[in-house]
Amino acid sequence: MVVSAWPMGEVGSMNRSGHIVVFALDEQRVALPLSVVERVVRAVEVTPLPIAWTIVLGAINFHGQILPVFNLRRRLRLPDREMELSDHIIIAKTARRLVALVVDAAVGVLACPEKEIVPPEAIVPGIADLVSGVVKQPNGMIFIHDLDRFLSLAETQQLEAVLAV
Repeated sequence: MVVSAWPMGEVGSMNRSGHIVVFALDEQRVALPLSVVERVVRAVEVTPLPIAWTIVLGAINFHGQILPVFNLRRRLRLPDREMELSDHIIIAKTARRLVALVVDAAVGVLACPEKEIVPPEAIVPGIADLVSGVVKQPNGMIFIHDLDRFLSLAETQQLEAVLAV
């Protein structure tokens, strides 16, 4: 099945610097820098891959390109749940490739001046492995993730080998 794009407002014409794409996983708000987000699409059927990784759900065909689909819930140690038709998939780029991330809902794009981002080391030492910053909001915190730190080198190499088959 080919994925079709679901537009998120005027993302393409926005200045990507200083903006984050906010999405929900249960009650938690998580974000990625807008500069790494290519598209947000509606949930589609994911084809399983022949690997035993718990964070890789499988792959999708995105405009002719096969993308690995990651389960952020497992990476962030949130309770597992089945993918639902109302879920979204965020197509984002790492330094090496495009990836797909399953989220409960895309909330929107938020302008986020750099001075409002709390460095992760100021919260808990060691959290910088996944989080590049935290934004305080009246209704809670938003953790900004760094996709280039999402996979270890060994995981990246294993994924490349599986997708090359």
